[in-house]
Amino acid sequence: MTRKLFGTDGIRGKANVAPITAETALQVAMATAVQLRRGNHRHKVLIGKDTRLSGYMLEPAMTSGFVSMGMDVVLVGPMPTPAVAMLTRSLRADLGVMISASHNGYQDNGIKLFGADGYKLSDDVELQIERLMDTPLTEELVPSQDMGRASRLDDEKGRYIEYVKNTFPKGMRLDGLKIVVDCAHGAAYKVAPRIFYELGAEVVAIGVQPDGTNINKDCGAMASQLLQDAVVKNRANIGFALDGDADRLVLCDEKGQVIDGDQIMALIARSWQQSGQLKGGGIVSTVMSNLGMERFLKGLNLDLKRMPVGDRYVVDHMRTNNYNVGGEQSGHIILGDYSTTGDGLIAALQILAVVISQNKKPVSEICRVFTPVPQLLKNVRYESAISLDSPPMLDALHKAEKKIGKEGRILIRQSGTEPLIRVMAEGDDENLVKTVVQELCDFVELQGNKKDKARQA
Repeated sequence: MTRKLFGTDGIRGKANVAPITAETALQVAMATAVQLRRGNHRHKVLIGKDTRLSGYMLEPAMTSGFVSMGMDVVLVGPMPTPAVAMLTRSLRADLGVMISASHNGYQDNGIKLFGADGYKLSDDVELQIERLMDTPLTEELVPSQDMGRASRLDDEKGRYIEYVKNTFPKGMRLDGLKIVVDCAHGAAYKVAPRIFYELGAEVVAIGVQPDGTNINKDCGAMASQLLQDAVVKNRANIGFALDGDADRLVLCDEKGQVIDGDQIMALIARSWQQSGQLKGGGIVSTVMSNLGMERFLKGLNLDLKRMPVGDRYVVDHMRTNNYNVGGEQSGHIILGDYSTTGDGLIAALQILAVVISQNKKPVSEICRVFTPVPQLLKNVRYESAISLDSPPMLDALHKAEKKIGKEGRILIRQSGTEPLIRVMAEGDDENLVKTVVQELCDFVELQGNKKDKARQA
């Protein structure tokens, strides 16, 4: 049985449209409570959110569900996803909930669930929660005298700020650096500027005026031009753009040029290898990471382990095989010594530690550690499902792989959060890469059109 509600990063969709409704949020909370209740102790749930308008709908709905099942709820308001994971562990809560659709626009929202250890719940547990949602949960309601209580945590921001600051090498300061930080009008709009400022930097903060509908709008990690322009305009040394829930990071050098997650992972891995901090003999990333990074790591006698897209799969492999650096090209950087999930601010401080240790050379010189192989990713939107395992699709893929050769790589996958087929290819011949991707995209669109015509007939 496959999961219907949960994707690669929790439940996600358009706000106030199933499944992102108050009713579903209530059911998810009730089912999760039933699944995770153990023993007679007073269970505690921590709930955070980003700045989306729909958070005002989902937060009280989930609070009601947990309270009705006898669980106490601690509300922390707008906070980064990694802060929710950290506070769940710190407060010894039984569960952490983050209400966010990450890098998506305000029209969307989502629900991410963390266990008591701060790690996202496994696929199997999420499947059990979905099964429970199909049962009459009213039979599990606690007596009125056993209902939970809801309260707000007063010092949540200070706790997280100090935690992140303590991941920065002892004795190091950011004095003399000018940093632009784009908070995407999202969950980190208060904590991110304070962290850099309290460590000594001159901070230019943008994307810090959320109104419920402007999260990720023309700003943040998914729209980095605002950051690039601000870095150049303010003559800053470096810029960081976060996404709506601050688990993703985009880096910008002093010239206003973007540096992606692959470069960040390679930079930190090399630095930690030199200091003896790197574990596992390499890093863990996804099938999307550039071949150039793989070749660079090989030159350092380090391995690159590729997982399916989704930071949960990266984290699972890191935990199982004792790696402490992993992430995604998109900017999810997971540093296992400090965090159980992607944390854009902790990653930013590790980058800054390398910059400072190299006598503040230009970031453009320090943070581009390998030459990327030409890579192209295109998305094909679909209305009706397309089978990627059908004989025609497999035959088209085989022909494309033969054309691009053994030194290249092709990947076709379905998005876990949107109705998209993602087509990616990379190789040393940029023109060939473009040709192969376009041909595959055309073929996918053709298959979708055939299905639509068959359905209409």
